[in-house]
Amino acid sequence: MPSKAKTGKKLVIVESPAKSKTIAKYLGEGFIVEASIGHIRDLPQPSELPAELKKTSVGKFAVDIEHDFKPYYVVSPDKKKKVTELKAALKDADELYLATDGDREGEAIAWHLLEVLKPKVPVYRMTFGEITKEAIQRAMGNLRDVDQDLVDAQETRRVLDRLYGYEISPVLWRKVARGLSAGRVQSVVTRMVVDRERERMAFKAASYWDLTGQFGADTGSFKAKLAAVDGAKVATGRDFNDNGELTSRNVAHLNEELATSLAAGLQDASFTVRSVDTKPYTRRPAAPFTTSTLQQEAGRKLRFSSKSTMQIAQRLYENGYITYMRTDSSSLSDEAVTAARRQASELYGPEYIPQSPRVYTGKAANAQEAHEAIRPAGDSFRTPAQVAKQLSGDEFRLYELIWKRTVASQMGDAKGSTATIRLGAVASDGRDAEFSASGTVITFPGFLAAYEEGKDETRGDDDSDEARRLPNVAKGDSLTAADILAVGHETSPPPRYTEASLTAELEKKGIGRPSTYASTISTIQDRGYVRKQGSALVPSWIAFSVIRLLEQHFSDYVDYEFTADMEGDLDKIANGQEAGASWLRHFYFGEDSDPGLLSIVNNLGEIDAREINSIPITDDITLRVGKFGPYLESSAATVDPKTGEIVESARANVPEDLAPDELTAAKAIELMETAAPEERVLGTDPHTGHTVVAKNGRYGAYVTEIIPEMTEEELAKQPVEYYKNGKPKPPKKPVKAKPRTGSLFKSMTVESVTLDEALQLMSLPRALGEDAEGNLITVQNGRFGPYLKKGTDSRSIGSEEEIFTITLEQALEIYSQPKQRGARASVPPLAEFGPDPVSEKNIVVKEGRFGPYITDGITNITVPRATSLEELTREQAVELLAEKRAKGPVKRTATRKAPAKKKATAKK
Repeated sequence: MPSKAKTGKKLVIVESPAKSKTIAKYLGEGFIVEASIGHIRDLPQPSELPAELKKTSVGKFAVDIEHDFKPYYVVSPDKKKKVTELKAALKDADELYLATDGDREGEAIAWHLLEVLKPKVPVYRMTFGEITKEAIQRAMGNLRDVDQDLVDAQETRRVLDRLYGYEISPVLWRKVARGLSAGRVQSVVTRMVVDRERERMAFKAASYWDLTGQFGADTGSFKAKLAAVDGAKVATGRDFNDNGELTSRNVAHLNEELATSLAAGLQDASFTVRSVDTKPYTRRPAAPFTTSTLQQEAGRKLRFSSKSTMQIAQRLYENGYITYMRTDSSSLSDEAVTAARRQASELYGPEYIPQSPRVYTGKAANAQEAHEAIRPAGDSFRTPAQVAKQLSGDEFRLYELIWKRTVASQMGDAKGSTATIRLGAVASDGRDAEFSASGTVITFPGFLAAYEEGKDETRGDDDSDEARRLPNVAKGDSLTAADILAVGHETSPPPRYTEASLTAELEKKGIGRPSTYASTISTIQDRGYVRKQGSALVPSWIAFSVIRLLEQHFSDYVDYEFTADMEGDLDKIANGQEAGASWLRHFYFGEDSDPGLLSIVNNLGEIDAREINSIPITDDITLRVGKFGPYLESSAATVDPKTGEIVESARANVPEDLAPDELTAAKAIELMETAAPEERVLGTDPHTGHTVVAKNGRYGAYVTEIIPEMTEEELAKQPVEYYKNGKPKPPKKPVKAKPRTGSLFKSMTVESVTLDEALQLMSLPRALGEDAEGNLITVQNGRFGPYLKKGTDSRSIGSEEEIFTITLEQALEIYSQPKQRGARASVPPLAEFGPDPVSEKNIVVKEGRFGPYITDGITNITVPRATSLEELTREQAVELLAEKRAKGPVKRTATRKAPAKKKATAKK
């Protein structure tokens, strides 16, 4: 067979269209760049397997657990067309370059392309950390083969996640709620958020007092704080544990009485300087960004979510503005160091550059393959001003952050001095009081001229030195005193995690990969395990149930150290030190005294679902996680204050926006005492004989009918169906009739609604009659109020009460008027949050067709279902708009009609 003629074409495959456009600019003639658009194949759902495989060792997971855990891959349905296009492009090419990302995921994409395309031409693996001309040229000179060890590590992780999720999730479905999921990393991250909330729930505040005063000298005045009484250090928040107990010895614990009496006794006292201590101050710049530190800092400074940060960074990388954004390394290439030092010298002066370059080698506990730090792309950096017109607002802000951090990392230390003044006096009652004041003065800003790192919320007293200059005083100088005040404090519980602080803690513990933190944090919110309250992450009650079950029955699989060790094992596989198949065999089947996942699942024993879903709040009140959400249940018999009846096991709904640590014993009792009756029998429908009840549901009060279950005699009378062979089929479970329901009007309550009103509500929609063309007109209640409906034409009416009084003539009169579109535009906004930092337009919350939404007049985003309008903050509104902008406009696929087929012309 003759060999294929040379075409001179070289096919380059990358992951994304944006990356393909950028790289195409730097390749020479003859290169064709195509995008695979991510992975082209993956594990299917077991239900999608061919029938002949479903009963084999592949059937349970789409992984052959009996033969080295070999995955059964299929080309994704939405990628079949793409694979066909790539094969067609490959036919005309003499060489194939796989230029996907250089991490494990990118290596796996390259391997899958190799497996599916089956090229018969030379294949080269090409990787680069940035998309610039210089980087592409260097990459072409460092071609290699696909790294099978990296592929093995990624495949092992994919199979591991399938085994974990498919074995443990069904247990959650049976014992907590349908639709829940367990994940190797997501469950551990959820546990971290739950553990922090548990700490807050168990926390007991302690009270302590101190004094502040304003002191003056000839050279100026300053504020100082009480530091010691009679030589004993004054107790601060750090001296108490979370049980409210004083743990430090030999400290003076001041209460309100002692503090106020001391303040009174110092009003006329003579204060003198007792000591002045001055120390040099030096501060080094932070290292360039890794994936984790970029997410943290963008959260602190820009209020971006982790997900939004990575979406924006992805676009900056693919369009050639920054280096690869998934990296654990903080090191810079020699070219980048030179560029940063040159730019810092040009912008701030040569004195701002240290004599020798700074070298950053520190890595996280879970560092993966070595990449360069995230920095501006190129061997010379573009300043933010040079790219401002090419980037969107959020892209510019993130680029500027990366540029500042990179340049600052190669600048000199900030230098100055920190002075501490100790001053004191003897109170009128003889107690000796000593105050302290500290201040730091920066004499050379160094890297601070370009950038200063943000900080997360911390506990305890803020004793950080302020950037202030204290007056020039000497030991023995007399001082004037004013405004000596007693100030009370309470210890604070551990702060809830934000996305930034959770990311930092995950990296510290070595759990998961920094490149997956954004998707993991997003997933636990999408699953309903965690919601945002401002920027804080608050766990749901269902998360408590899930974590409790996992801790009791799958303790290793939510253990922090165990999970971190798994990442270390995956690193060994990536480095070729261990085989993925043998590691998976040990994980799933176990070995000797170490049980595997399969053994644990098969020997779970009896799990008490009620106990798992119950959390005691008081001796008599327990929180239950039920099918329709959390509720409180009292085991003590109570008397209904309205009816005087004794109620056993009274219940009360728990407000969705009430954080778990806010459900104190006092709050639980209040909710029980103010709870409306869960159900009230109104009577019997005279036409059906069904009992009609009024209920308080999760989404408001409503009325409904109770349809009794079929009796055994009625079931026996059901018609019998037969197979073709004449044998009777097993009796089908009868389809349960759907009860009629109706939401109560705003003027009605469960306690006041009558049977007649309930029957009216359940009869809706109400038919009014037909118009001249025979179109039926009905009236009903909806989410936005009562309205008329004629086909697809809806018209609002005045009040809910009109639903039962409006006539056909009145309805026809309304329809005779032109429909007023946009009439709702004049409705005032539900909330206002001031100008958006990017668009500078006013941010408002409006009521829309599908619920409340946030808008700045340019970008719209629906308010998340888990967030109430009352708890929506400006920061959250800004962040949601930023995330929406980061996603870019929604791409709408135009639908085209197929051309009409030409009629065949008969041959003559």
